Amino acid sequence: MDSEIAADYSPLLKIYKSGRIERLMGETAVPPSLTPQNGVISKDVVSSPEHNLSVRLYLPEKAPGGDEKLPLLVYFHGGGFIIETAFSPTYHNFLTAAVSASGCIAVSVDYRRAPEHPLPISFDDSWTSLKWVFTHISGSGPESWLNEHADFGRVFLAGDSAGATIAHHMTMRAAKEKLSPELSDSGISGGIVLVHPYFWSKAPVDDKETKDAAVRAKIEGIWMMASPNNKDGVDDPWLNVVQSESVDISGLGCGKVLVLVAEKDALARQGWGYKAKLEKSGWKGKVELVESEGEEHVFHLTRPDCERAVEAMKKFAGFIKGEM
Repeated sequence: MDSEIAADYSPLLKIYKSGRIERLMGETAVPPSLTPQNGVISKDVVSSPEHNLSVRLYLPEKAPGGDEKLPLLVYFHGGGFIIETAFSPTYHNFLTAAVSASGCIAVSVDYRRAPEHPLPISFDDSWTSLKWVFTHISGSGPESWLNEHADFGRVFLAGDSAGATIAHHMTMRAAKEKLSPELSDSGISGGIVLVHPYFWSKAPVDDKETKDAAVRAKIEGIWMMASPNNKDGVDDPWLNVVQSESVDISGLGCGKVLVLVAEKDALARQGWGYKAKLEKSGWKGKVELVESEGEEHVFHLTRPDCERAVEAMKKFAGFIKGEM
């Protein structure tokens, strides 16, 4: 019975008739290290004992002390809400490189994944972790690195794919709910970076978006595995942020947005649509979009040393350094 497959979502995972789930990628974990890697040290800290969730912190080895603080990046990993973790080699290497390039302190958030924990649990866990980060705003939180080095006047949220979806929704929520009673204002002070964001809708967002039935069915299937209980399918407002007229993003809780898309990514046109919708919404901030020509979804994670990935990292780091 345990060997009989109920659903095969290769190369992501297989679900067996016994209920067992076998993830086929993103399950390897690498330890943090206080020995510098690319000039960056890291450690894991429990952020939600109730759900046994931790975050991974990254800090430049030569971080200044005293009153000189660093921009704070909170990062949400991708993987369709289903695979990958904050502790995989993919994300450990990416965050190490991002911290090295930008000179920030970073918190890489882990969250419970579908299908065992269907949406919106990933969003709820991410909000809990974000609130935990903000318990350090006055310098008296449980984690010394954040108390000593994080500048809460320069907070950035970022993520790739499903993690970008999370970053968007956290920023919408932060506009309505203060992350800390000690904040003078709501929202995210620095801005957000959405890398190859996972937004979708039943109908193509424009005439350039793929109409390939197999591609669209695959994207829809991943969403329904992550969110089996929703009544709207891929038009669920958690996912259909761009095309749905009922989803208002004019209240996005930040002043700057950087959207990175890859030309050959099926999700790229949603990124373009997000930028256009934000600009037309009445939102008062500034949004910039950069497209990586000839590249596929999350290419920068699988080929971090290629020319386009280096360019994307430079743009990502520059945003955190305040160059937009």
